[in-house]
Amino acid sequence: MDRRTFLKAGASAGVLAGIRPAPARAQGESVLRLAMTLSDIPQTTGMATQGAEGIRFITNTIYDGLLRWDLSQGETTAEMVPSLAESYEVDESGTVWTFRLRPGVVFHDGAPFTADDVVWNLEKLANRDAPQFDQAQANQAGNFLANIASYEKLDDLTVAITTTTPDSMFFYKVDRIGMSSRAHWEALGGDWAAFAAQPSGTGPFQLVDLVPRERAELVKNAAYWDPNRVPKVDRLVLYAMPDPTTRVAALLSGQVDWVEAPPPDTIPRIEQSGAQIVMNVYPHVWPFWLSFDEGSPFLDIDVRRAANLAIDREGIAQFLGGVARPAKGLVAETSPWFGSPTFDVRYDPEEARRLMAQAGYGPDNPCRIKLLTSQAGSGQMQPMPMSEICQENLNAVGFAVEVEVVDWEALRARRRARADGAENEGTFGLNNSWSFQDPDFGFMSAFMSNRAPPDGNNWGLYSDEKADELGRAAQMAFDPAERDAAIARLHEYLVDQSVWITVVHDMNPRALAANVTGFVAPQNWYVDLTSVSVTG
Repeated sequence: MDRRTFLKAGASAGVLAGIRPAPARAQGESVLRLAMTLSDIPQTTGMATQGAEGIRFITNTIYDGLLRWDLSQGETTAEMVPSLAESYEVDESGTVWTFRLRPGVVFHDGAPFTADDVVWNLEKLANRDAPQFDQAQANQAGNFLANIASYEKLDDLTVAITTTTPDSMFFYKVDRIGMSSRAHWEALGGDWAAFAAQPSGTGPFQLVDLVPRERAELVKNAAYWDPNRVPKVDRLVLYAMPDPTTRVAALLSGQVDWVEAPPPDTIPRIEQSGAQIVMNVYPHVWPFWLSFDEGSPFLDIDVRRAANLAIDREGIAQFLGGVARPAKGLVAETSPWFGSPTFDVRYDPEEARRLMAQAGYGPDNPCRIKLLTSQAGSGQMQPMPMSEICQENLNAVGFAVEVEVVDWEALRARRRARADGAENEGTFGLNNSWSFQDPDFGFMSAFMSNRAPPDGNNWGLYSDEKADELGRAAQMAFDPAERDAAIARLHEYLVDQSVWITVVHDMNPRALAANVTGFVAPQNWYVDLTSVSVTG
């Protein structure tokens, strides 16, 4: 099959291979059936696996964090708002964050949510000596916990968290820590495997059935503490469906109501069927992360800049059928964090060849690199054909590129293993789409020298004193306008240094059946499924 063609004919009217129907639903029950890009159901204990898509569909449905994103509108970028914490404040030192909890919240098992539960959940991630410590959840939480020095209960509804250094962006981290029920875990004998099958959070949905690598079924929490966000549907069925043609065929044959990341050449057919294509801009980029480990050719800035100049971003955006825009940096030019880089990220293969020759490479001595990508996954769009186009572009200017394709969760494991890990020997770049809605997660965790895994996401081991200085300045800026300006100065420097090969910003497209209503596409990676209705 041509790499740029995903679906040519109609979908099968029968049950597609690999998709088994969900159990019969109660009479009159409204059901939303959603096809994820993932190959497995994310971890259900409170800290989801499978990247941000796991958080989107498991953590944010079953659980709540202290804060959450307001996803109720799509006209402006989303902001953080209260959730399990009604309010928070930071002291003059910039290190002590006090969260005042919402009274009257209960877990799915009926246990009350208190400050003891917040401390207990932090212990499950950070304290190896705690009986509830869970390495599987801790593996997903390194970036969120890296700067926490201590935490304590002040009273039943107040918790203080102290950071090791002033961090104006700490509040962004707490939304990703799903609060699990201590009482339920204890009732199950302190067994996280048993808890995974019967999880208890405070979220708007509750898990009732899970078939690994196939589906998870959730029902609405009619007693959810926020009456404005009690789900409109009675049941939510999440399918693990990594193959894009299978997802679209399932939609066209009426087996699912919602499809993540439809292939671009299927969009006309989807719209002709009466289904909806919904998308919006949001702070996200599809790049190749680069290795700065010993022996990497990308230690040479000429090679890094040549790689960026080699990529035909307009061509890739056209291939994607308008669901992506060329990236001039890590964030879009409309972002307050873009600033004024001096290096112009553009398609200029002639200049790329000049820089490669200057670095000692050419037709008789190509720069041999291996790049890692995935079959599918959270925010990956169409990673294999897109990587093939980038491979052709790079080979045309003096590279000799090998592309290794692995499962999405395997790629994330390779990312956590760092560029100097044995698993990554000979790998000089990896394709991991990345979100910048949280500036600490997007910028600091990926580029500051003290944030290499497991304390962050600096896979490539990038280490630059000026970048560290600019990052610390942003962390110290507690005034929002000053913080935006500081982040913009960091972004300018990272673009000028060509720290990644930035390719496109995607538009987060999804396809919804005609009878799916009420969904708002926010300018955010996450979505709010509580407002969605399915009629008929």
